[in-house]
Amino acid sequence: MITKEEVEHVGWLSRIEIDAKQSDSYAEKLNSVLDYFGQLDEVDTEDIAPTYHIADIVNVFREDEVTESLSQKEVLANTENKQEGNFKAPRIM
Repeated sequence: MITKEEVEHVGWLSRIEIDAKQSDSYAEKLNSVLDYFGQLDEVDTEDIAPTYHIADIVNVFREDEVTESLSQKEVLANTENKQEGNFKAPRIM
């Protein structure tokens, strides 16, 4: 069971100001969530396969194929920030 003091401590850790009225409300809400998880823990799931997706989907991968790429001139055509055949970016210190 989550106490009012624990809610205030979590608020302090996360740098969120929680007053006494709010901490009572949050403690009540968090306890109801934990109660619900307790109900879920009681369900017998021994013969149930884990579900990773709600839809039965499989990734479709394509073969890697070498294709011709853009020329340097085509790549730099849409930028005004270029220098000596490269993109010019701001300095990062």
